[in-house]
Amino acid sequence: MSTVQQPDPKGRPARLTVGVVGAGRVGPALAASLQLAGHRPVAVSGVSDASRRRAALLLPDVPVVQPADVLQRADLVLLTVPDDALPGLVEGLAETGAVRPGQLLVHTSGRYGARVLDPALRAGALPLALHPAMTFTGTPVDVQRLAGCSFGVTAPDELRLAAEALVIEMGGEPEWIAEENRPLYHAALALGANHLVTLVAQSMELLRTAGVAAPDRMLGPLLGAALDNALRSGDAALTGPVARGDAGTVAAHVTELRRHAPQTVAGYLAMARATADRALAHGLLKPELAEDLLGVLANGTNGAEGDAR
Repeated sequence: MSTVQQPDPKGRPARLTVGVVGAGRVGPALAASLQLAGHRPVAVSGVSDASRRRAALLLPDVPVVQPADVLQRADLVLLTVPDDALPGLVEGLAETGAVRPGQLLVHTSGRYGARVLDPALRAGALPLALHPAMTFTGTPVDVQRLAGCSFGVTAPDELRLAAEALVIEMGGEPEWIAEENRPLYHAALALGANHLVTLVAQSMELLRTAGVAAPDRMLGPLLGAALDNALRSGDAALTGPVARGDAGTVAAHVTELRRHAPQTVAGYLAMARATADRALAHGLLKPELAEDLLGVLANGTNGAEGDAR
């Protein structure tokens, strides 16, 4: 029995030819993971020298061609372009007749669901939104990181099983996200992951200024424990001077940041206010201590050095 016509009992997708439109950090890694599952990458498109190097590293011997040629050669096409470029790309491919009926068209944008692929759907394509909740480097380590990685999956009901099967083949864990919830889902990931990088980078810069020779070694165990505690316990893991209501300590922080790294003050105050709100709501910050703390934060916002009154 041909697996192209009927999947095996485990629901394994038929072996597919795979193409990538947009050889950024994501597309080649996903195609390489699909290759490990038995699918066959046949074409990739990329404009910049960096994208061509990534394609050569992760998909050796796969030809680099124009986007329309990728669609002509592949049964499964990964559209891995920046969010803002995706709608125009889909419309252009559909209008030029590049989309083939029955072709699986997969985008990896966290922001969009399957509806952004409606122009291709009208041309007969099968639309899937598969967003890996992972940060990518553009190197082979990305393929390894896909093991156990959650994917935000959005697709028409009749394609849900196919979408989930592809994620599982890449080593990921499918998580169904309703079409209308995609922007909120993506905002949540950006809040946690993208802003975390900024916070850690700022922390390392401040430690270097304070004379710490290896800030990464100092922060590694601390941040690892904090992340683990937060994932396990949520707001109950809050600690530090804001959660304790140590207004004097927070005032000293603001004074030192204004002196040595004024560009970090706004972020510190915003996160301190958010932390104070959560600590209050969960009974960790005593109301009688919150007044002085919030006064310090308000003074810091107004440009004063802040004090504990």
